[in-house]
Amino acid sequence: MTSTTSARRPEPRNRAARAGYRCGECGWTTSKWVGRCGECQAWGSVLEDVGPGGGAPRTATVAPTRSPARPIAEIDVEASRARPTGVDELDRVLGGGLVPGAVVLLAGEPGVGKSTLLLDVASRAAQAGREASSDGTAPRGRRVLYITGEESAGQVRLRAERIGALDPHLLLAAETDLGTVLGHVEQVQPDLLVVDSVQTIASAAIEGAAGGVSQVREVAGALIAVAKERDMPVVLVGHVTKDGSVAGPRTLEHLVDVVCQFEGERHSRLRLLRSTKNRYGPTDEVGCFDLTESGIEGLTDPSGLFVSNALHHVPGTCVTVTLEGRRPLATEVQALVAPSMLANPRRTTSGVDASRLAMVLAVLQRRVGARLADQDVYVSTVGGARVVEPSADLALALATASSRENIALPRGLVAVGEVGLAGEIRAVTGTTRRLAEAARLGFVRAVVPAGSVEAGTAPAGMEILEAGDLAEAVRACGVSGERRS
Repeated sequence: MTSTTSARRPEPRNRAARAGYRCGECGWTTSKWVGRCGECQAWGSVLEDVGPGGGAPRTATVAPTRSPARPIAEIDVEASRARPTGVDELDRVLGGGLVPGAVVLLAGEPGVGKSTLLLDVASRAAQAGREASSDGTAPRGRRVLYITGEESAGQVRLRAERIGALDPHLLLAAETDLGTVLGHVEQVQPDLLVVDSVQTIASAAIEGAAGGVSQVREVAGALIAVAKERDMPVVLVGHVTKDGSVAGPRTLEHLVDVVCQFEGERHSRLRLLRSTKNRYGPTDEVGCFDLTESGIEGLTDPSGLFVSNALHHVPGTCVTVTLEGRRPLATEVQALVAPSMLANPRRTTSGVDASRLAMVLAVLQRRVGARLADQDVYVSTVGGARVVEPSADLALALATASSRENIALPRGLVAVGEVGLAGEIRAVTGTTRRLAEAARLGFVRAVVPAGSVEAGTAPAGMEILEAGDLAEAVRACGVSGERRS
């Protein structure tokens, strides 16, 4: 008797598998297209994957080489040397200047001064080219093309006039189409290209609005290809998200050569430029700028912004030295302790981490004996500086103790050290560099952790007060609280 059911015939092994889809952000794969990645939750990043396992394998034919491979020692590096931009603080962060063919991504919050900085850089680069060609050594000046997609040409011109950035070799165009931008590059043949910003440029060949994942990837890829082909440095302005990271696909930061973050408080004049990625220089340098109504200027000595010039010697102030990258910055911490009429006393901070202050106050009360449970404590920094480094713990504690006891700290005192929960003072990195900066500014005394300064390394004329715990540091400064039993 023959059975009416037959076994299912297996599919041929050589049958091509169905095309899959892969997320361009995190690499998550799926068998069908979805608008949102199921792993990283990014929109519009899932594209068809035609690589191995997702359809027909990719093949490539042998193509002729443009130039033969040579020994690495015979490669000419003079054409790849960094060229100064004319802005010393920017050159410090970039590692000497802009490298031909390099692509720099500058990101920052709205209103921080990105456009002002780049307009000043573009003007200085054009002026440097004009000066180089004035003696007849070059056929023309250094041309700079500034593409603005967020503002009109008239608005950028008014800003350039306000900051003194008008130059005949600085060319301006207001465009939002990628093809038109590339046409300007072909026509002008610039030595430097500035695009403000990459999220406002869109390609007609790619679906989606400007600023989307696909559009940003296409625009960045086209501009990077032009930069490498012409050995033309390109500076791209990028937007940031709510958490401060660069907006757009994560691959954007991998494609560019340098990623810089422009930071600063809205109510402060100080702006800090940091490099989070740099293929041509260090990533631990910080550039300091002063943003004023007349433009933006580099600060070679920014410590004066963070140290007040008070005429009266008052309690509750202490100076510390923090490290921003490799650069030491003197910062003054001010504290005010007053009796509280509330059941829960206030703890108000400005420029200081509130959780760090709470820890320091607990150590002061438990290990030193300072009565702070019924006191309002207000702590602030001078000049809008933001102190997040643990090395400022000791200065924070001494300023609070000084205000609590209404006793001023000795003149010319600087404090550097991290405070632990057991009351110990821990050593921090770069103590010698911090003390050298304090001595340059005129400080004559320094409270540091015990054993953190080697013999013969202290600056000449500076008295070093070593302390093993917070109670010892408070006594050394003459600000002793009421010791509890």
